[in-house]
Amino acid sequence: MSDVSLAQRALRSLDLTDLTDNCTDQAIDALCAKAVDPRGPVAAVCVWPQFVGRARDALRGSPVRIATVVNFPTGGGDVERVIDDVREALSDGANEIDLVMPYEALRRGDTKTVTEMIEAVRDVVDHGRLLKVILETGMLEDPALIDLASRIAIEAGADFIKTSTGKTPVSATPEAAEIMLKAIKASGRPVGLKPSGGIRSVADAGIYLDLADRIMGSDWATPRTFRIGASSVFDALIAAIEGRAGSAAVGAY
Repeated sequence: MSDVSLAQRALRSLDLTDLTDNCTDQAIDALCAKAVDPRGPVAAVCVWPQFVGRARDALRGSPVRIATVVNFPTGGGDVERVIDDVREALSDGANEIDLVMPYEALRRGDTKTVTEMIEAVRDVVDHGRLLKVILETGMLEDPALIDLASRIAIEAGADFIKTSTGKTPVSATPEAAEIMLKAIKASGRPVGLKPSGGIRSVADAGIYLDLADRIMGSDWATPRTFRIGASSVFDALIAAIEGRAGSAAVGAY
């Protein structure tokens, strides 16, 4: 696949993200303007809950979906608080909820807390909207634990399983994504994959699309089943589509 075709494919599956600690209204406006670029549009923007309403207004009439994060980034175990946050985000206009799994509970062997959290959020997020479960694979580390987290999330009703918050030293890795894709395939369920964090170049995006093609088939990875969570890869994708130098440029997550 040419760099142009790869970049076009990745752009359409992009969750264009701003989860910086100093995010502003102006930054959200700029993010949403990028999201509807005529060479796209991207699949979704992913923003803090307090900016969902602003993103909704900016993207009104466009096909770009609005994702937000809950239980983020620490993955605590307070189900009632998380449910309140989810209800508020949905009321403000979120189409997609990116929920951080209580991954420390999983590391302790407490699968009950993990399952109950995901199932409770699934009950609130109707099937017209998407539930993405963030496993935080860089903290789980052990391949067996990543596989277990994937299977629990899928069984509990996730529409997507997502690698990372982007807030830990290790974010998305091809090794974790491969484990997750194999869990999706084994489940037989229509669940998607979202590698997130540290994806900064066309080549980075290509690694994950190639994995999806190899494991799931060449026609599987569409915006309905595959997303890339990133903030800085947008400019590299646009540069590649335009045939400009810089398609491998890097930037801060």
